[in-house]
Amino acid sequence: MHLAPQFNHGSETPLYRQLYNYIRESIGSGTLMTGERLPATRELADRIGLNRTTVSAAYDLLLKDGLITSHVGRGTFVNGPAGDRPVLWESLLTHAAEKLLSAAQSTAPAETISFAAARPSELLFPVDDFRAACAEVVGGPELPGILQLGSPYGYAPLRDYLVDNARREGALRPSDDVLVTSGCQQAIDLLVRVLVRPGNTALVEDPGYPGIVRAFSRAGARIVGVPVGADGIDIPALENAIAAESPKLVALTASFQNPTGATIPLDARRAIVRACARAGVVILENDIYGDLRYEGEPLPTLKALGERGDGVLLRSFSKIAFPGLRVGWVIAPRQLVAALAAAKQWTDLHSDHLSQAVLHTFASSGRLDRHRQRVLDAGRLALHATTEACEIHLPHGSRFTRPRGGMNLWVRLPDYVDTSELRARALAAGVNYLPGDWFAVAEPHRSCLRLSFGSLDPEAIRRGVAILGRMAKEEIRSAAPYGPAPAMV
Repeated sequence: MHLAPQFNHGSETPLYRQLYNYIRESIGSGTLMTGERLPATRELADRIGLNRTTVSAAYDLLLKDGLITSHVGRGTFVNGPAGDRPVLWESLLTHAAEKLLSAAQSTAPAETISFAAARPSELLFPVDDFRAACAEVVGGPELPGILQLGSPYGYAPLRDYLVDNARREGALRPSDDVLVTSGCQQAIDLLVRVLVRPGNTALVEDPGYPGIVRAFSRAGARIVGVPVGADGIDIPALENAIAAESPKLVALTASFQNPTGATIPLDARRAIVRACARAGVVILENDIYGDLRYEGEPLPTLKALGERGDGVLLRSFSKIAFPGLRVGWVIAPRQLVAALAAAKQWTDLHSDHLSQAVLHTFASSGRLDRHRQRVLDAGRLALHATTEACEIHLPHGSRFTRPRGGMNLWVRLPDYVDTSELRARALAAGVNYLPGDWFAVAEPHRSCLRLSFGSLDPEAIRRGVAILGRMAKEEIRSAAPYGPAPAMV
């Protein structure tokens, strides 16, 4: 938008009226289009050399005449000439919706080496096995029932399969039940709907998964971030937060946390369960990366460690196979699952039963186990390539996590580097990632970034980290020309 009014300082017409006339005529002529955002009063005052009070007076007249509309925290927008009042979608969107839209539009060219998405490589998808599972379902006698409306709890054979597996590992008690959801994100949304009231306090990891933070925020919860380190959530800080904040629930990822890749050790898991049990705090455990362990022995979930099994466990097929099918599930006490099923029925009736039936056939036939081994072999190579490339190419003073599974690795560059600003230059050079502030709760994490390696082959990883390291070093030289960056401590 280009506003260049000419003022006659010797005129009897006040300056605010001259500015009002200029903007009104610009709207009438179509120079200022309906829905266009006007500069803030201070910004416009600085631009055209007027006092901010003068600009505010002109805006007040335009508001009175209905030519513009103003929304606190969102801006001032052109309504259009008299008689023309279309819906101004930009002015109506909530701040959360604008942030989500901005994130969705932050895309990169197809040829970019992208560390931005935590998802499996589609090159690993066993397409022939998947086609065979589809053919068995479509050709089977159960197809008419599968295509009919079904239970909000999910496709019964798949639920039975999930129940049996969870019972064998101790993650499901006799008092528990299972609900199939449209991915783990819907499970989070449903849990927030039935558990969280405005003003409730929720403890979350910092840095942490934005989808959980946004869900709590939308429900009006008071969100308290608890630091995450190399071994996952900081136990003393968590215990202090439980004592000081009286939270209703704590949401965390015990294995291969997003974004850091950290895993909570067994003793710390037991401490978490004890602290939450003493205070009556609900544990929401996001375990979508738990199957992706490349080294070491698997650890029991927090839900399996609890004596009463009061925790809530979220899982999904999306990280191990076919994220596009959107099949996740919740394991929780039966009373809570019933409430979730009721909320789900109001949301979408039930998740797609055909996708569930195909996944059940794929899993129960042994195809999933064979596919899982291929995913683990590829993931192990990708993780090693990422850590080795970080050791070689990142600037002196950088730190990064060393997970033993999952899809994510957390990098802390020297303080001179702002990873949000660096990202634009990295995209121009053909590398994409998510900066640390995307995952921030209380701490800014400005010098941090997440590298998601699950969808990349080792050679692409090495090239991408090399480019990123080179650009970070250039940024440091530009920001600190008189000496090397200090070591991180």
